[in-house]
Amino acid sequence: MNKKNILIWLVVLLAILNITTIATIVIHNYTEKPQEQTLALDNDGQNMLTGRCMRQIVGFDKIQMEQFRNAKHEFQPTANQIIIDIDSLKNEMFIELNKTEADTLTLNNISDEIGRLHADLKKKTFVFYISIKSISKPEQLEKLKKVFTPLFNNISEDCKDGNSIQSCNKNGFRNQQ
Repeated sequence: MNKKNILIWLVVLLAILNITTIATIVIHNYTEKPQEQTLALDNDGQNMLTGRCMRQIVGFDKIQMEQFRNAKHEFQPTANQIIIDIDSLKNEMFIELNKTEADTLTLNNISDEIGRLHADLKKKTFVFYISIKSISKPEQLEKLKKVFTPLFNNISEDCKDGNSIQSCNKNGFRNQQ
C-alpha cells in the first residue's frame, strides 16, 4: 500500500509537471513578439526591404516582385547571420572591456573580426542592391534609392537638407514631435 501511494503521488507530480511545462510553452508562444531581423529601417523604425514596400513605394510589378523575392531569399539569411555574428562579437568585446584588466590583444582580434564581418555585409548588400537595381525600371530608380538609403548611411533625406542637429536624432532620422 505504501508503494502504491508513492506511485500515485509520482504520477500526479509528473502530470502537474507536464501541465505546467505545456502551459509555459503556450504562454511563451502567445506573448512572444516575432523577432525578425531588419536591415533597412525608415525613420519610423519600419522595415523598408519588404515585398509590400517594393510594390507600394517603388512600384514593382509581378515579375519584378518575383525577382526581388529570389534576390532577397539569397541575401537575407546571410546578412542576418552576419548581423548576429557582429552583435555577438560586440557583446564579447563589452565583456572584455569590463574586466578588471582587459586584454588588448583579444580586443584587437575582436575589432578586426567585426571589421571583416562588416565589410562582408557591405559587399553582400551592394551586390543585393545592384541586383535589385538591375530589375528596376528607370522611373523606379529614385524611389529605390530612397528605400536603400538607410542601409548605406543611416541618414534620412529630411536630415540631410541642412536641418539643425536638434531636429534629427543620432541615427540621422528626424526626431518625433
